[in-house]
Amino acid sequence: MSAGAKPVGVLGAGAWGTALAQMLASDGREVLIWALEPELVEEINSRRTNSLYLPSASLSASIKATGNLADFAGYDTALVVTPAQHLGRVLGGMAGHPRDLVLCSKGIEAGSGRLMNDVAKAAAPGSDIAILSGPTFAHEVAAGMPTAVTLACGGGEEQWDRIAKIIARPQFRPYYSDDVVGAEIGGAVKNVLAIACGVVDGLGLGQNARAALIARGYAEMLRFGEALGARRDTLAGLCGLGDLVLTCSSSSSRNFSLGKALGEGKSSAVLMADRRTVAEGAHTAPVLVELAAQSGVAMPIVAAVGQLLGGAAAAEVVTRLLARPLTTEQETSA
Repeated sequence: MSAGAKPVGVLGAGAWGTALAQMLASDGREVLIWALEPELVEEINSRRTNSLYLPSASLSASIKATGNLADFAGYDTALVVTPAQHLGRVLGGMAGHPRDLVLCSKGIEAGSGRLMNDVAKAAAPGSDIAILSGPTFAHEVAAGMPTAVTLACGGGEEQWDRIAKIIARPQFRPYYSDDVVGAEIGGAVKNVLAIACGVVDGLGLGQNARAALIARGYAEMLRFGEALGARRDTLAGLCGLGDLVLTCSSSSSRNFSLGKALGEGKSSAVLMADRRTVAEGAHTAPVLVELAAQSGVAMPIVAAVGQLLGGAAAAEVVTRLLARPLTTEQETSA
């Protein structure tokens, strides 16, 4: 790290926020991470661990924790890694906002149907917004394993130049995009599809079914994304197809694990009440179903996940999905 490098903020000390802080600190850069829980602030500062969300990591000495959002006043760059449904509230609680806000949460705001960049623009109108998204399991990033992501910059190449210099590492490679909407939609939709793939695994329906679901789910992602102005090439990249393949294929995905439990017959209400970490797809699914209907876009797999989360039995939902009328692979309307 070059002498005099400015510290970077990370808002959110869950598994993903902690992993990003560890990655940023890997070259000795000072990182200030905000945690909601006072006991977690104390643990990070005194023991260099986060036993609540990322127990596998031994945190760098250049990471400091705080519970006070005012401590980020004067920061040029902050990665925002709060749960999607709380992003607006957290940004609204800051007295001053960094020039560059890099949104790392994947979801759509319930109630308003807004993408995260729209939420951030309203809460922090003086900041430039970027989206960081891609196939990223937190424990692998924290361990320094090779990772590639999309960095979509609403501020164009000038913003990319600022942020890439801060976050790029030999083991963490960002790729530039100016398609903020595409990067957001890829991350939000894949969370819902990962729940569906988990259901397939929980019901024991086999690898053929999961592969078909990934392919058909990707088609839904493309249809919805294009309806909202996203580019196909963005959704074919790391933040779309790449992230979809990862989260639909491993129990390390919180969304996949939630779906698997649903497929095994567990109650959605009980699962959501007991989960310590957030499966963002469960919050995104209902609003995504509504937005797809408003746009006239066919998303039968997403609709099926919405039914499951509403209390329908997994086997019945799958039966109805398989009983849909035969059509072409290029169906477009709901």
